[in-house]
Amino acid sequence: MKDLAVKVLDEADDEFVEILIKQGLKRKTAKVLAYLKCVDKVKSKDLEVGADLRQPEVSSAMQELRESDWVNETDEKKPGKGRPYKVYSLNVPIGQIIEKLEEKQKIEARETMKNIERLKALSA
Repeated sequence: MKDLAVKVLDEADDEFVEILIKQGLKRKTAKVLAYLKCVDKVKSKDLEVGADLRQPEVSSAMQELRESDWVNETDEKKPGKGRPYKVYSLNVPIGQIIEKLEEKQKIEARETMKNIERLKALSA
């Protein structure tokens, strides 16, 4: 058996994840983002272990993040035979992602207030 040196999410990262979830992200996507903000790049297997996710959850989260163009995905050949493994990194700084989430929340808040004002007008 061999030892693996893999970074894992800590309590501060867990708080980061919970806030991302409150902003509308899925838990698996939030965990992946929290992990990626702490590393330059990561192999898919290390991400699974470090973020405490299964392979299908990582793949699903990556699909969402790729749709937003927030991550890079490359294939790296393993030494010897076998399938190459995926290596992930953030495509944009985490601050820019947070700004996008902030803008989305502002738009939703304006829409909610517009609907409430319309309800008030219709009820009068």
